[in-house]
Amino acid sequence: MTNGIAAARGNYLIKNGGVITVDPKLGTLPKADVLVKNGVIAQVGENLAADGAEIIDAADMIVMPGLIDSHYHMWSTLGRNFISDEGFEYFPAKWATAELYTAEDFYNSVLLGLAECANGGVTTVHNWSHNNRSPQHVDAELKAHRDSGLRARYSMGHIDRLPADVVNKFEDMGRVQQEWFGDTPRLDGLVHLGVNLRGMVQSDARVFHTEMQDMLKRGLAVCIHASQTQPNSDDAADYEKRGYLGPKFLFCHYIAASDSDREAMARTGTSLSFSTHSEFRLGEHGDPRVALMKARAAGVSVSLSSDATSIAPPNMFENMRFTWNMCIPWKGTPSENLPYLGFYETIEMATINGAKALGLADVTGSLTPGKRADIILIRTNDVNIAPLANIESTVVQSATPANVDTVMVDGRIVKRKGQLVGYDVAGIVERAKRSAMRIRKAAGGVLAPVRDGCGNPVHRGKH
Repeated sequence: MTNGIAAARGNYLIKNGGVITVDPKLGTLPKADVLVKNGVIAQVGENLAADGAEIIDAADMIVMPGLIDSHYHMWSTLGRNFISDEGFEYFPAKWATAELYTAEDFYNSVLLGLAECANGGVTTVHNWSHNNRSPQHVDAELKAHRDSGLRARYSMGHIDRLPADVVNKFEDMGRVQQEWFGDTPRLDGLVHLGVNLRGMVQSDARVFHTEMQDMLKRGLAVCIHASQTQPNSDDAADYEKRGYLGPKFLFCHYIAASDSDREAMARTGTSLSFSTHSEFRLGEHGDPRVALMKARAAGVSVSLSSDATSIAPPNMFENMRFTWNMCIPWKGTPSENLPYLGFYETIEMATINGAKALGLADVTGSLTPGKRADIILIRTNDVNIAPLANIESTVVQSATPANVDTVMVDGRIVKRKGQLVGYDVAGIVERAKRSAMRIRKAAGGVLAPVRDGCGNPVHRGKH
């Protein structure tokens, strides 16, 4: 990075854009201005003026809050193309390579993912780090966050494939809190600390409850993977009785949730991160459509996420489009009488609901005066969008990362006129390529396609 979070916050007046505020009081404005002062959204309205502010012409653009990805395993970004169609999908590829990543590889992988997020209009990301191999690996990830300029939660976790009956004692947590999140934070206040636990899917009941009690004492926000590939092993109603649920607890997946689980989540303000591509690709129990629609109907706050790049790219526009298209009631199924998903609610899932899931609803997720200036501008004269009509449907149905013209995080511009600012993109890509090649060589032939003499794939295991 040549500047990143070191770049100065400016005063900006974004003029004459179609503005989706995601603020229920302000609504969606066909033509309005947004004033940014020293990293804060100062005003939203028509015909604003500000002496000394840089004017950003947003005519023929959509102005909206930055997108929020509430669940992304960033350490494995550079392994996005390790998978193959010979039965060697996400889990086998992860298991074959997880122990081969060095701390430098972690830095290269996370910075690659963060640059892609910035390019695609994602201003806040939840780095769900579930392969914490050493203190050096943790530091490498946090250095990548420092160098990216994006807002994030960093959720520390376990080393990949930690036995289900072994308690993760998070022995490095105190050092990380002191060195990275202490009185003089090294991340400019943009990154906050959380923890991810294996939950009842990857650890046994004794271990999960032991780890949860530890986190309650530490006061840290907790996230867990829940029931995507097996019958329901979680019991949200029981978790509610134990005092686990609430705004500081985040479920991901939870395809197998029961009605009582969803009711407990809604009652306690516990969010769900829904990884739409992953739920369909890796989910082996239940119908993801019905699971999502029932969660909405129960009043659960649902955010959207990518999961891992070998399953889906961190492309929140694609996430919104896929989710909107699949979330309609089907006759003769349990979804028949459930409400369909509209464009505005889809945008909420990708913005303010993600902020709620990460405890940042007072900071970001909407263009509300007083919040931090996390803002994106989308060109509407590009060939895949024009001609503009309904602003909200345009975002969900037509926009792609290529249409993102400007990205602002905390009042700092990280993308302008379609180009990343302060990111050495060529260097980031080159370092990621070197890391990926080294890991592939270290893994031996396990990542190479295997075919028989007739060219048919030889399957090497299931996920």
